[in-house]
Amino acid sequence: MYSDYGWPSVYFSYLFFAILFGTAAYFCLRTRRDGYWNEHSEDVKFQMLKED
Repeated sequence: MYSDYGWPSVYFSYLFFAILFGTAAYFCLRTRRDGYWNEHSEDVKFQMLKED
């Protein structure tokens, strides 16, 4: 009986890539929701530069 051990590694790699993509998409959407991409996103940097 022929047994191919290549498919489990393919399934694992696609699952791993899906987990990585899902994690990146989650954090990308979370930063958008928290306001890191709006017009006031760099106010913290300018406040730090004013304090120095």
